[in-house]
Amino acid sequence: MGNERCGKVHRWCSLAAKWYRNARPRAIAQSLMPSLLAVTIAAGNTGFRIIPAVVAVFGVLCAHLGMNLADDWFDYKTDMLSDRDRVIRKGFRAMMTKYSYLTDGSASPADLAAAIFTFFGIAGACCATVFIYWGMHSGFFTVDGSWWVAAITGACAFLGLFYSAPPLKLAYRGLGEIVIGIIFGPLLMCGVHYSACGTISAEVVWISVPVGLLVLNILFTHSFIEKESDAESNKMTLVRLIDSDRANMAAVYIINFLPFLMIAGAVAAGRLHPAYLAVMLMVPRSCYLCSSLGGFARGVTEAPERPPRWLGPMPGWEGIRQRGTDWFLLRWMTARNILSGFCLIILAVRLSLIAIEYFI
Repeated sequence: MGNERCGKVHRWCSLAAKWYRNARPRAIAQSLMPSLLAVTIAAGNTGFRIIPAVVAVFGVLCAHLGMNLADDWFDYKTDMLSDRDRVIRKGFRAMMTKYSYLTDGSASPADLAAAIFTFFGIAGACCATVFIYWGMHSGFFTVDGSWWVAAITGACAFLGLFYSAPPLKLAYRGLGEIVIGIIFGPLLMCGVHYSACGTISAEVVWISVPVGLLVLNILFTHSFIEKESDAESNKMTLVRLIDSDRANMAAVYIINFLPFLMIAGAVAAGRLHPAYLAVMLMVPRSCYLCSSLGGFARGVTEAPERPPRWLGPMPGWEGIRQRGTDWFLLRWMTARNILSGFCLIILAVRLSLIAIEYFI
């Protein structure tokens, strides 16, 4: 009996690990870093509770993984890889790494659907737990009542569902980057912050918008690099919606530097502590990315043999070069590392301010 139980646990763990890998965990920083940052900001509040905070972060991660798999589902249904394969045969470079588990036969569409519902089911259970917890403590319809959980979760669910699903199919109309920036910036951070302390502070609002822009930057970088192949395969992105090369480069600079200007403006207005200006340490990464994308637009697409260390971690670089995806992942991971570094700096500053306040 004991061996049989252990065997079942092992199979379940293996299945969970398999679908975690299929759900593109490389992109998990888009939700994990803003979530941890929101919890850290909430930690200075007298109403902070660690259990609902952990439940909320876990729910966000499950929802993110479910969204990634749902995106695979709708791309599979529209036969996206056939379009990408046709584009590559015409001589365009394009990423072809999506839903390989379906094309190699290691999983079926039914397996994918089950995994999607499982991730979303866990996320829903986490949301319900937080909703009930704060409902019992603060009521449901008071100013700080748990209706905040329902409202934010509902907005995320609506945008997340119609990111790929008909009839809106926002990601297919050039609005996908904006949707993800809203979900993983203001909505996610305000929702996790409320889950952790039962209220939404002005501080988390001021910080969540720049974070949302940097999340948007990851997707915009992706679509900027693949503009030609996206056009050939009739995939609409924000870059294609903007269309003009000059306007797209202007957007690159705005998206990269506006978050830093917003933090500086909030500090100047007395809304944030001056210590948050430490995020300016990430400006050189944004300068590099803007320069690299500018070069890419002019036809300078190759990546260095080894990226500069100050751009942040880029694990498995040798394998990336061997697979021939370094031209894409250098820029994509730089955008991801700008977000991660930005969040880590604010997180460290916030913890330092909490510690100083505690000891003084």
